Amino acid sequence: MKLKHILYFLILFHSFAYAQENLDFNAKKNIISPEVNEKKVTFRLLAPQAKTVKLQGNWMESSPVELQKGADGVWSLSQADFKPDIYTYSYLVDGVKANDPNNPYQVRDVSSVMSMFLVAGPQSLSYEVQRVPHGSVTKRWYASKGLQEDRRLTVYTPPGYESNKGKYPVLYLLHGMGGDEEAWMTLGRASQILDNLIAAGKAKPMIVVMPNGHTSNAAAPGESAKGFYKIDMMTPDIFTGDMETYFNEIINFTEQNYRVKSDAKDRAIAGLSMGGFHSLYISANQPKMFGYVGLFSPAILPPQNKQSPIYMNLDTKLDIQRKQGYQLYWIAIGKTDFLYKSVTDFRNKLDRSGFKYIYVESDGGHTWSNWRTYLTDFVPQLFK
Repeated sequence: MKLKHILYFLILFHSFAYAQENLDFNAKKNIISPEVNEKKVTFRLLAPQAKTVKLQGNWMESSPVELQKGADGVWSLSQADFKPDIYTYSYLVDGVKANDPNNPYQVRDVSSVMSMFLVAGPQSLSYEVQRVPHGSVTKRWYASKGLQEDRRLTVYTPPGYESNKGKYPVLYLLHGMGGDEEAWMTLGRASQILDNLIAAGKAKPMIVVMPNGHTSNAAAPGESAKGFYKIDMMTPDIFTGDMETYFNEIINFTEQNYRVKSDAKDRAIAGLSMGGFHSLYISANQPKMFGYVGLFSPAILPPQNKQSPIYMNLDTKLDIQRKQGYQLYWIAIGKTDFLYKSVTDFRNKLDRSGFKYIYVESDGGHTWSNWRTYLTDFVPQLFK
């Protein structure tokens, strides 16, 4: 009987091991990478046959930094003075990009997949998961008659939404070029930011709708009938005006399927980069629709060869929007952002016409670090 049990166990273990095809039971377990110790971070990679290993990260302003090889074949590098934030990085192993095999936390931005780590502190506290009530996040499909297909969006509902009958204000939150309906959740940490602000009493409970702003893609890569395709940042829909033209389909779907208030004072629209561009023109073309507008590092003007009616007569449309009235028009950008000058020119235009707005200028450039901060600062000002 004992021999029978042993044989049975061996067969079972053999079957289990091979069934779990992506589990490496022989992996070296004592390599910790990245090792975060307050502001100091140590990176390690076991690559005994490699000739060079370099580190590249989104915090670096210079070229990749070389790791040093130890006698055990482990390459390592320590860097200090990290500010509280979320960081992404990858290795260059003999010139070939590779993510950290010892770090299970990865994130996709457009077509790049990178390893990720968080340095805790006041700056990052707003987008850490805390012991507070949590909202729900769902992926919904809506039928677009204008685009003649079903399209996906992400919806955040605040804590308590399912258990009460009240109506909520709504924020339409738009991503940047190359992004999709997942970007604000994965890279922007939108649900964590909303959960924490609402729990702290700094923001009113609200519904947040995050659509896919690339109308040539029905959903995030691999999540639609389009299949597994090469991800392209410059999709053909950019500057066609399609997103702005058919945005009311998203509003109608939201108001038909969720308990949301439908007055302008209970609607907000905001976005980063291309999403800021969309927010600018959607709100300018529908001046009675939104009481709150947020432009995060926004693109301002389309190329001269793009002649959609949506983009024409902007000065006139802004003047109508100014006269119609709004609760908040909020613009933020980093000092080294490549769109800084165009935003400055836009602000000068607004100043000349007496268009009131709030302007925030931060350090840094066109980064998720800034956009997470902008969302954290913008949301508490809504629906007062």
